[in-house]
Amino acid sequence: MKKDVKKVVLAYSGGLDTSVILKWLQDEYKCEVVTFTADLGQGEEVEPARVKALSLGIKPENIFIEDLREEFVKDYVFPMFRANAIYEGEYLLGTSIARPLIAKRQAAIAKQTGADAVSHGATGKGNDQVRFEMGYLGQDSTLTIIAPWREWDLNSREKLLAYAAEHGIEIEKKGKKSPYSMDANLLHISYEGGILEDPNAEPEDSMWLWSVKPEDAPDTPEYITITYKNGDPIALNGEELSPATMLETLNKLGGKHGIGRVDIVENRFVGMKSRGCYETPGGTIMLKAHRAIESITLDREEAHLKDELMPKYAKLIYNGFWFAPEREMLQAAIDKTQENVEGTVRLKLYKGAVYVVGRESEMSLFNPEYCTFEEDEVYDQKDAAGFIKLNALRFIIEGKARAKK
Repeated sequence: MKKDVKKVVLAYSGGLDTSVILKWLQDEYKCEVVTFTADLGQGEEVEPARVKALSLGIKPENIFIEDLREEFVKDYVFPMFRANAIYEGEYLLGTSIARPLIAKRQAAIAKQTGADAVSHGATGKGNDQVRFEMGYLGQDSTLTIIAPWREWDLNSREKLLAYAAEHGIEIEKKGKKSPYSMDANLLHISYEGGILEDPNAEPEDSMWLWSVKPEDAPDTPEYITITYKNGDPIALNGEELSPATMLETLNKLGGKHGIGRVDIVENRFVGMKSRGCYETPGGTIMLKAHRAIESITLDREEAHLKDELMPKYAKLIYNGFWFAPEREMLQAAIDKTQENVEGTVRLKLYKGAVYVVGRESEMSLFNPEYCTFEEDEVYDQKDAAGFIKLNALRFIIEGKARAKK
């Protein structure tokens, strides 16, 4: 049974799915629609969404288009990278980390416009429905959530196109349509569907849009430096850059050298396995560099505990719990570790790989006086005997006890 909705804020891209949803909301719910289009650096013009919304009868004052690129990288991507977050060993969470910001802004626009509902275009099979709706509920639990893919019977592209034709919704043709379902922002671009539904099928070379084939990358390696402060990259090759500009520039560098491609089968939160391919060139470089600067600035137990916490932190983001208190608790602990994570990392980019070739910091804990293979005056090697024996004491006690059997 449909709730009585007066006004709804729709996450709107201007594409086929959300344009059909816009009309469907008007017809099925008889409500006023507000459109929200977020620019997260997806590489497409967002202003055409305004024209499309106007053509579908949306009032100019009900069309919101926001450039969120700096906020996205500064307040979402960078905090996540302080944790070195990776889901199931390979996925750098490019889609997962974008959804909380969109949901937060939607809820804020709902409050600003007096809307009593929000809506999204995520299907009932994927993770995004959870991420969006957990975000909405975390901001304002009084909002009605409308998820068309869980209500209608327009469950194929053919049905969507037929609905669009029937209702006079113009669908812009952009040449040959990609066979893949794709999502992009400043952190990554993802590919699902098509031949990727066979986990044994190699993706075509033409699928990858952001990076060259590693074997076609330049034959000469490129050296770069990334400077860190409080765990965040602040300068590239000595030039200070804003968070969004930093990631955008690293994407270009990584793409040029064929860096950041992954092909994985992941476990979705809803229970099924899904095969996806991702390009995360800038993120791959940042992860390597961040771990390098941490290697000389973090205490051993601090670093090891961070690595133990990371899978839990990554899982929370993947499953849509960005606004959960446990994620915020982990973030506070992670951010505390980053107070002295500063300095410069030198990297070599070559044929699909990132190599760390140097790291330096005024806060470095690396002390050559202690670790040198040459003669030193600060470390008494005889101390190691007692250290080893005390650590082995429980083995010794257990061994004596077992010997009595």
